[in-house]
Amino acid sequence: MKKFLLIVLLFVPLILIHAQQYTVRGSVKNIKTGEKLAYANIRVSDSTIGTAANLEGKFELKLKPGEYDLIASYIGYYSDTIAVELDRDISGLNFGLEATDLPLPEVVIHPGENPALEIIRKTIEKKKEREKRINSYEFEAYAKGIVRTEEDFSARGHTVSLGVGIGDSSELKITGILESQSKGYFLKPDYYKEIIIARKQSANFPPSINTVTGGRLIQNFYEGDINFFSIDLPGPLSDNALDYYYFYVDRILAQDNKKIFKIHMATESPVDPGFMGSVYITDSTYNLLKVDLQLNRAANIGGIFDTISVFQQFRSYNGIYMPADYRLFLKANILGIARVGFELNTVLYDYKINTLLTSDDFTKAILTVLPGADKKDSLYWVSSQTIPNTLEEEIAYERIDSLSKVPVTFWDRFSFLSTRTYLSDNFALNGTLNLYHFNRVEGHALKLGLYVNDYLNQRLDSQLDFSYGFSDKIFKTDFGVEYLLGDYRTYSITINAYNKLKILFRNSDSYADFTATLLALINKEEFRDYYYTNGFDFKLTGEVFPVLKLNAGFINKTDKSAKVNSNYSFFRKDRSSRQNPEVYETKINALTAGFRLDFRKYIEDGYFRRRTSLGKSYIIFSGDVTYSNRDFFNSGLGFTTYRFYINSYIKTFRTASLRIKVFTMYNDGTLPFQDIYALPGNLNAVSKNFTFRTLRINEMFGDRVATLNLEHDFRDEIFRFLNITGLRSWEISVNLFFNAAITKISDRSYKLLSTDLKTFSKPFYELGFGIGQGIIPLQLEFAWKLNHRGYNNFVFSINMFAL
Repeated sequence: MKKFLLIVLLFVPLILIHAQQYTVRGSVKNIKTGEKLAYANIRVSDSTIGTAANLEGKFELKLKPGEYDLIASYIGYYSDTIAVELDRDISGLNFGLEATDLPLPEVVIHPGENPALEIIRKTIEKKKEREKRINSYEFEAYAKGIVRTEEDFSARGHTVSLGVGIGDSSELKITGILESQSKGYFLKPDYYKEIIIARKQSANFPPSINTVTGGRLIQNFYEGDINFFSIDLPGPLSDNALDYYYFYVDRILAQDNKKIFKIHMATESPVDPGFMGSVYITDSTYNLLKVDLQLNRAANIGGIFDTISVFQQFRSYNGIYMPADYRLFLKANILGIARVGFELNTVLYDYKINTLLTSDDFTKAILTVLPGADKKDSLYWVSSQTIPNTLEEEIAYERIDSLSKVPVTFWDRFSFLSTRTYLSDNFALNGTLNLYHFNRVEGHALKLGLYVNDYLNQRLDSQLDFSYGFSDKIFKTDFGVEYLLGDYRTYSITINAYNKLKILFRNSDSYADFTATLLALINKEEFRDYYYTNGFDFKLTGEVFPVLKLNAGFINKTDKSAKVNSNYSFFRKDRSSRQNPEVYETKINALTAGFRLDFRKYIEDGYFRRRTSLGKSYIIFSGDVTYSNRDFFNSGLGFTTYRFYINSYIKTFRTASLRIKVFTMYNDGTLPFQDIYALPGNLNAVSKNFTFRTLRINEMFGDRVATLNLEHDFRDEIFRFLNITGLRSWEISVNLFFNAAITKISDRSYKLLSTDLKTFSKPFYELGFGIGQGIIPLQLEFAWKLNHRGYNNFVFSINMFAL
């Protein structure tokens, strides 16, 4: 036993020494002028370990004890090598790089030839050879995201509340910082995943927002098309780059004794979206070393962003050039109301190319945050590879963390333009915009709501609403609670209990409650109908497979008709309020079941799974069934209702896309009037996406229904293609839509109706288009009935999401 203890005591120090890492800190400067060489490359000789300096030329390397040759390099300079023996932390290791003095020829372009085209052509060929050599790879990454705003902001859940600046002269300051350590994996043809091992953020960010990584968010300019904002843009090495861009050799530089071409690029036509700036390519070997680019104005739809700049460098790993870092800088001006900036700085290192990976190593998760990622302490970060903070970042961290410790008062959280007022991070009351509403049944009505959000480690959400109408003199309640289970909260239990006034055919009405109240008060233009309902329901939902979600539940409700109790209006006091239709008063007990089939990949952010299409085409299937039985469930009516949905997004060409929605409903049995389906129509002169523009709200009905909605968003591609002088630069967007429907009411449901309802026993078709501009949040729409003509054969309307 004593021998065993002696061996352990001898080996423990050795184990600790092996596991320990030391930090090398230093800077890279011009040896003569002292100029800081921002983003200089620093690597360990004969290894895959390396990093890049920050904006101030400072760097950090984390290495195990031993002897190393560290090499700093920068285009236009001779590399510098420093030998170090690591048995402790080293600070002040400063590289002084000397500018190259190779005799470099001036760039002379002779008539009839452009040498840049041949350089780009050979680089594209080299890119294709590179692709053949890569089957898989792994890498490690560190990422730092910097948010800049005029005013400090707060974040809750996945929502960020920005402060609004009051002057253009105000400077953007650092108001948020996100950092992460991750490991990424790739396998041909398109398998990819990344795992966040550790993350931290400034105190005003919740951890779930921090999914910034060095691999997932970056664009690799060695690839063909580069995706920005879900738009595929031709890159400098895309197959059609020579036709899409204009290139010319700007300068010939050198790194050590190797010549490097600095080639300027821009789109052939200024109205084509793409990149402009410089790419750096080695002579003779034609490897891409660096890009320093901006998105042009045509790629900046609506001109939201003042600047979008990208900087990326590549390093050779056994002759294969891989991304070594990535820098993204953008500034946005949101409708002149708020200015925002974002910077992403990443380093990628320790590549392992063509490792043994199989498709079984990958799932639908493209990003997973490990359970312990938020628990890493300062000792972990001290020993991990990072980009050193600049002085401005250090000051920002301290300032934001100190602000988070200042007590937050009720008035700090209060806003007159909010639907909720938070008392704390998890508890809220309804806001001023949600205190009052008006309709012809309740008259003037007040509402008090109590809400719980993201409680118990973001597992519990609940709401309790109380309301009272001064005309119907009825006190109403609406209670709901949802509890989430599973590591990523993919299972849920939902319970609702209510005694309330309900909007008739609410699923077909996408207008805001504020709009309904305003129209009723001003002009008695009430487009909604109502009925009373009381009861309860519960539902169990679970993601049983990564692509399949199932649910089952039970409904108990009793519905009663509501009558008109108020004839009030600001101006139209001479007009009588429209009568409210009667519903079929009955008690319904029913079982429900449903499914959702979604093949999109997802992000596991440490709390939830969030689906993402990555800007690619997708299709989602879903459906549900409601079963009511008079004998077994003691229900007032017996019926079985089936519903099926298809929601599809298809990228068609360039920035254009097609959205397809299909809905079918089939009822077998006697369905009450209030549960019949109404085709989604619109108000007079107002419209919404995926609705029937030439139909009014609650105009056409059925319990056996099939609808098709097609909307093709051309963005501004049509006017770019037509190349009409003047119009092509106005960013005029065009949206083409086509809607079709067929509706019927079954005989047994028809017998319950107290009034005749309109149906489309034969298919109905309408066609139209909308015109908008950039970021202006409305479209002018024109729609025509193709058949079933009578009134509203042609409709002009304004499509505005705010209504």
